[in-house]
Amino acid sequence: MDWGTELWDQCDIIDKHTQSGLDLVDKYVKFVKERTEIEQNYAKQLRNLTKKYSPKRGSKEEQECRFSNHQAFLDILNEMNDYAGQRELIAENMMINICIELTKYLQELKQERKTHLLEAKKAQQSLEGTFKQLDNSKKRFEREWREAEKAAQHAEKTDQDLNATKADVEKAKQQAHMRTHIAEECKNDYALQLQKYNKEQNQFYFTEMPLIFNRLQDMDERRIKMLAQGYILFADTERHVMPIIGKCLEGISRAGTNVNERNDSLVLIEQHKSGFERPGDVEFEDYSQGINRASSDSSLSTPKGPLELLSKNKNKTFRLFNKKSKPVDTEGFTHLPPEQRRKRLQQKIDDISKELQKETDQSEALDKMKDVYEKNPQMGDPASLAPQITQTAQNMERLRGELNKYESWLAEAGGRGDSIRYSTHSMNNNGAPNPSSPEAISDDTESSQVIYTEFDDDFEEEELAAPIGQCTALYNFPGSSEGTISMQEGEVLSVVEEDKGDGWTRVRRNNGDEGYIPTSYATITLNN
Repeated sequence: MDWGTELWDQCDIIDKHTQSGLDLVDKYVKFVKERTEIEQNYAKQLRNLTKKYSPKRGSKEEQECRFSNHQAFLDILNEMNDYAGQRELIAENMMINICIELTKYLQELKQERKTHLLEAKKAQQSLEGTFKQLDNSKKRFEREWREAEKAAQHAEKTDQDLNATKADVEKAKQQAHMRTHIAEECKNDYALQLQKYNKEQNQFYFTEMPLIFNRLQDMDERRIKMLAQGYILFADTERHVMPIIGKCLEGISRAGTNVNERNDSLVLIEQHKSGFERPGDVEFEDYSQGINRASSDSSLSTPKGPLELLSKNKNKTFRLFNKKSKPVDTEGFTHLPPEQRRKRLQQKIDDISKELQKETDQSEALDKMKDVYEKNPQMGDPASLAPQITQTAQNMERLRGELNKYESWLAEAGGRGDSIRYSTHSMNNNGAPNPSSPEAISDDTESSQVIYTEFDDDFEEEELAAPIGQCTALYNFPGSSEGTISMQEGEVLSVVEEDKGDGWTRVRRNNGDEGYIPTSYATITLNN
């Protein structure tokens, strides 16, 4: 058996196997890169989608977020935006932990493989060189030994030749002895070369090549192990973000759960209720009584029907579904229904009060600064503050005038505390006053006032504030103090007012109950 041929056949098999393994690593890296591109494109499309359907600042859609169904859709968009962020995180982690690491490791493996193959080639070349020297020494020994045999035969023939002189015999013997000596030296050199080759061949087959094969085997096993870790990382990268993705999906489900159709109806009614009084009953005009026909012909006219009576108060009627032209925004909001006018006036008063408070604070600051300048002239000239003080005083006077004006209009409109409310317990199913109710009054004027005294106990006097976030209770809270609200661990509530630094947060249940809870007792998530 040609052990050299067999060995190099094995080397060729190992070479092809290691190259195939490196090609597999390269394929996997390309596969993961394409996967990251898919994730990035998916995340980008999700972000564009959420941006497309998110309400623009100041738009009508943003104003409608006070309704729970609109707010729920906004929460879904926010959760999808977070979901897109997790897909981007998957792509980033796959690129860093798999693609970059495996690409770097692949280059190292290629270089290591090249080194091992070069070592095998050098060992082969060294063995081939030693074998060539052995072959040369063998051929030289063979040649010199033949020459020595010829010289010995010639010397023996000369010695037996009777005609040969003693000098010829001696010369032939010397030549034979020299050739024999040279042959012995070639023989010794051949033996040394053979010993050297055998030693090197033994080292080549039993030490050097097994060591190289072991290194290639170790390299291939490390390549397989690294590739297996890459497979695991592929799954772990997804699994790592699954809890957060699960929370995003839970947030979407929670948004649907938090939709409160009853509360949305109350918010809409509270926002747009007009405060107009309902028309009273048409009085019965009894024409069967004696009538002095001679007094006036006009008194014999046809009795007024409901349409004519309504036409008298056509300025007071309120059409539900007619198309109204855009109202003119007058200063006193007289174009608005009574309830809406009161709300707008109160809002204007609150805005003016805030501006007045700011001007008041600025005035006090200027006065303090003026006192400091008067006591320490080197810090500044008190006279330089006079224009600002004058301007601030004028602004305060103007704001006070506007405040008095709007307060007078508000008092004229009935005031904030006189918000019209419809009473459900003072009316029967037909909407007429309930005779058995203590609020029922026979007088027409008083009964009309009773009908419009209250609307529903569930309605707040102020417009319901839109939720600004959500919170999940971490602990049970009894809510026994005034102004607080109880909650159970794990309960989800809507945040109406965030913590102002006092450790309390105002929240609301789906049924409309509101109150304060300790901020530290809940996990709070505010809307963007």
